[in-house]
Amino acid sequence: QAQVVESGGGLVQAGSSLRLSCTASGRISNSYFYTMAWFRQAPGKERAFVAGVDYSGRRVEYAEPVQGRFSISRQNAENTGTIFLQMNSLKSEDTAIYYCAAKPGLKIEYNTGAYAQWGQGTQVTVSS
Repeated sequence: QAQVVESGGGLVQAGSSLRLSCTASGRISNSYFYTMAWFRQAPGKERAFVAGVDYSGRRVEYAEPVQGRFSISRQNAENTGTIFLQMNSLKSEDTAIYYCAAKPGLKIEYNTGAYAQWGQGTQVTVSS
């Protein structure tokens, strides 16, 4: 099964930018063609969809709270997929643990149950 590893979290001030990276290597359900996404979980809240990208990198979707501020992109290499989340104009409400996830198939899903592989998460803290 694919391994998913995130990096790039940290402590920043409100209004600044941060870039997260995630690499998935290996197969999911015997396929290397998988969709990847970012979720986040704030203290006391459920894990929520942030942004997703299909295998080609051409189709992307965003949750409403981050539209216009966050941008997701993807690079594929042999048997691996790397996605980036460029986060601009950060707000205190963006503070959360950010998780990268991968799922088989081409459709970007918003529910956590659709994703087969998850990373360990990376903390993003935005101070106001």
